[in-house]
Amino acid sequence: MRIVIYSTFYPFRGGIAQFNAIMYRCFEKNHEVKAYTFKQQYPSLLFPGKSQMVQPGDVVDQTPAERAGSPFNPLSYFGAARKIRKSNPDLFITIFWIPLFGWLLGYIGKKLKGQSKRLLLLHNVIPHEKRFFDRWLTTYMLKHYDGFIVMSEKVENDLLSLKPDAKFVRLQHPWYDHFGDPIPKEHACQKLGVDDSKRVLLFFGLIRDYKGLDILLDAFELLDDRYALVIAGEVYGNVKKYEDQIARSRGKDRILFNSSYVSDMDVPTYFSAADVTILPYRTATQSGITATSFHFETPIIATNVGSFEKLVGRDYMGCIVDESSPEAIAKEIDRYFDQNLKEQFIANIKAEKKNNSWELFADKWIEFAATL
Repeated sequence: MRIVIYSTFYPFRGGIAQFNAIMYRCFEKNHEVKAYTFKQQYPSLLFPGKSQMVQPGDVVDQTPAERAGSPFNPLSYFGAARKIRKSNPDLFITIFWIPLFGWLLGYIGKKLKGQSKRLLLLHNVIPHEKRFFDRWLTTYMLKHYDGFIVMSEKVENDLLSLKPDAKFVRLQHPWYDHFGDPIPKEHACQKLGVDDSKRVLLFFGLIRDYKGLDILLDAFELLDDRYALVIAGEVYGNVKKYEDQIARSRGKDRILFNSSYVSDMDVPTYFSAADVTILPYRTATQSGITATSFHFETPIIATNVGSFEKLVGRDYMGCIVDESSPEAIAKEIDRYFDQNLKEQFIANIKAEKKNNSWELFADKWIEFAATL
């Protein structure tokens, strides 16, 4: 099959670019694959982080993607659609995670009608941070695709609320395996400057308001000095409010805060140092952090939002907190350690690894596309 994928690829960085690169490599084993990426992903004025691009020293898959079109430049849409049409794909795949991309993706989907099967992966349908035009842009895009991949019940329900007749399949986010192997906890803690005798909690990934880092910092105040907290991820928003909250904390000497983007080569250090990953989110669909944490066999404590209960399992590969409050999170953290749940959770994670491979995930995309 001739497959064209249009989304964010190298030289852009981030979790979705990593996701796309892995899918590209899976598809190319059995199909002819062509990748396109954006000339510009976000205008600099609208990008909340420090850089959209791969930085010197980053170790990434340099997927061979041709650049075409920019979501925020409608004048570029025609050229991008023409390039993709000339590639004459049997299957066109694109990825959606922000409504502002809906106009471009909808336009290209429209231009491919009758030429290719059009498949859209939805990381989100309704965004965490809403704007008045989101529904219109998303609805416009959805009507120009033949089938949809979703990875959580929440996204499935959101899709059906906008397109009740949608043809879709729900698949579980596969576990990331491209970061390499874990290292001994004592070595990882030494690299980070963290006391390896502590109960180490990890908050990892891009930091946005809906992810509840402020709630976790309040919860940490309720824990005793047996605990250490490691926070790693670039802040999209006001970093000072977190720095001020940490400065006021009585446990500030046991908090490590790295507010920079974490390169792939450093990811094993953070997850290997941790006894548990904490996801104190206010809202969620699914999260690539679960896929990374489980690869390193690090259990998770997550609030009961989005698909976390299904992904983690209640007392299976981690703990689920029904209330997004500091008190409830602190109580569940204490229970995790006091009841020595870690080893049983790790055994369950190991048992689930074979069911969460990227190859199996990619095969199911092709099986679904054949039904469209």
